[in-house]
Amino acid sequence: MDLKTAIQTRRSIRRFTTDPIPESAMREALSAAVLAPNSSNTQTWDFHWVRSTEKKAELVKACLSQSAARTAAELLVVTANPANWRRSNSHLIKWVRDVGAPKPVVQYYEKLIPYMYRSGWLNWWGYLRKIGLWFAGWARPVPRGPNTLRDLEEMAIKSAALACENFVLSLAAAGFQTCMMEGFDEHRVRRLLGVSRRDRVVMVIAAGKPQENGTWGPQFRVPMELVVHEV
Repeated sequence: MDLKTAIQTRRSIRRFTTDPIPESAMREALSAAVLAPNSSNTQTWDFHWVRSTEKKAELVKACLSQSAARTAAELLVVTANPANWRRSNSHLIKWVRDVGAPKPVVQYYEKLIPYMYRSGWLNWWGYLRKIGLWFAGWARPVPRGPNTLRDLEEMAIKSAALACENFVLSLAAAGFQTCMMEGFDEHRVRRLLGVSRRDRVVMVIAAGKPQENGTWGPQFRVPMELVVHEV
């Protein structure tokens, strides 16, 4: 299936059949997910493929026992944590050095990334940086963020959401469908996964073969002129 067809046929399925998804298809979709564009290539996401029968049952409950979760062949939890930049940065620095990247690129990962992700106790450094950029912005265009921990969290969530799109489109191309669920008890999902409070649960993705009544109606989008603007 080509990309256009995968995009056009992807649906949010509420009921799945009992057909399994081959492990190879899941791993290929995960490989596609980690290739998604992300902020400064810091890769602050994590993908939790819940395979244990007991944990899947707990996750279904944490997802409010909705039908998509109950009937899914597979469940994937995607989390985002801006603190994960530390995990990635040494690899990124080694990579840019090994490939002979231009000096500004090397300095970006060695100096600018640690500066950007620094927030300080009670966010004091982030707020100080925000005030300084606000004044600097009067004279010239400047990047207004990220500054606070909330800004960094938002950036990590956006990157993780892009990875989720890659994942579901890869499964769609393989003949499977998904439901990108936001209805869940985040506290219970984090506890199930054993992750920290800094880890935001971006979404839980249910996946499988759709039942004939997996959706209750045809695909719908509002007219393009409502949302597409040429300026």
